Amino acid sequence: MTSSKSYSFFIDQHGCAKNQVDGEILIGHLEKAGHKRVDDASLADIIIINSCGFIQSAKEESLGSFYDAKKAYPDKKVVMTGCLSERYADLFDKSMPEMDGIFGNGKLSDIVDFVEKTMEGSRPKMKAPQNSVCGGDRPFINNFAGSAYVKITEGCSNHCTFCAIPLIRGELRSRKMTEIIAEIKELLARGVYEINLIGQDLAAYGTGETDTKEEGKNSSGDSPLKLLLEKICKTEGDFVIRLLYIHPDHFPMDILPLMQKDSRILHYFDIPFQSGDDQIIKSMNRKGTAESYAAMIEKIRQALPDVVIRTTFMAGFPGEGKKNFLNTVKFLKTISPNWSGTFAYSREDDTPAYNMKKQNSYRKSQKRADILHGIQEEITFEKLKGFTGKKVRVLIEEIIPNEDEGIAIGRGWFQAPDVDGSIVLRYENDDPKEASLIKEGKVVSASILGTAGVDLDARLIVE
Repeated sequence: MTSSKSYSFFIDQHGCAKNQVDGEILIGHLEKAGHKRVDDASLADIIIINSCGFIQSAKEESLGSFYDAKKAYPDKKVVMTGCLSERYADLFDKSMPEMDGIFGNGKLSDIVDFVEKTMEGSRPKMKAPQNSVCGGDRPFINNFAGSAYVKITEGCSNHCTFCAIPLIRGELRSRKMTEIIAEIKELLARGVYEINLIGQDLAAYGTGETDTKEEGKNSSGDSPLKLLLEKICKTEGDFVIRLLYIHPDHFPMDILPLMQKDSRILHYFDIPFQSGDDQIIKSMNRKGTAESYAAMIEKIRQALPDVVIRTTFMAGFPGEGKKNFLNTVKFLKTISPNWSGTFAYSREDDTPAYNMKKQNSYRKSQKRADILHGIQEEITFEKLKGFTGKKVRVLIEEIIPNEDEGIAIGRGWFQAPDVDGSIVLRYENDDPKEASLIKEGKVVSASILGTAGVDLDARLIVE
């Protein structure tokens, strides 16, 4: 439905890939109603802060952006959407009168009504129940060219004791396979090469509140994720699928043979272990052990010898003493992931861990996170050396102006967007044949020359 009056809007995006997809859907709903997205906040009638509420630093960043926008543009409407406003809608409504509107993420299509009420002078607070996986057209993909995220689940039912996601986004829900496939095909038709499947836990796809059972016909006992991937693989074309965020307690081993058969499903997994100490793992409400997790990684590597593993470690969880931390250090060295993110534990309101005894200081937690980061850097450097001399396909993300030498920035299959390193691709910009191959969003072949920190140097191959 087209609105009677058109407004220009600017979205300030924060948070994870899932929240980014929400932001893209918000744009789609607003543009469909006749409103106009602008890239400059000074040109907007309304500024939308699409916030993150996962950990304290993210909250502070989102709130800081709100106050910065309000200060820079005192005469404009500045509103809060996303996870932070979903979680603290009532608090903001009472304590932040300067916030011109508060919008949750339970029903994204309501954004049109929300913006129009805000611009008409109301101060709306709109927070719908978390009952579905929100969808909608995404005319603007906020990635580098050639890459997009596709959300297959919403919410989470794992209830890790440190995590606020179930409080923010509710219990797990899964999208219909037909809806996911349709979105992937639409993105491929627009020239997207890399499809990144996301959800709080891809392994949980098809469980909980879901209507995928009617489509899956799962008499074989295969995991719903495998059934989904099989349907995706029936799509023809030159594209790749990356699986992001798989909880270690129920990794679906039955997807490995499928990945052996179809190389378009990248041999890359993001499995956030968080700790390598059995006591802490249990306190986090996780079911595995350091030994069982290490055995799982070994089985994955046996099936996919070239697999790339990314993980996450949280330092300073309540009750983590020196011995517990050293067990995590040992575990990190044992599984030797290609990449890992490390961060200090953040004490989050209303989570079970908030009231746990033996809370570590942030300073101690951050120091331990820094130690893990240093160890991972050494592992990553050694892993990257193994790519020297190899031929890889590179998705070009950015072209760097340079008179002396052609330089582009891109990624290989072993590098996920935003979190892993890049490939610095060199070519002859005065060679018409080479220069014609270099376009943002295009996939080219390159020879890896060597390492440059967490990045790789490469030379374009003309085929």
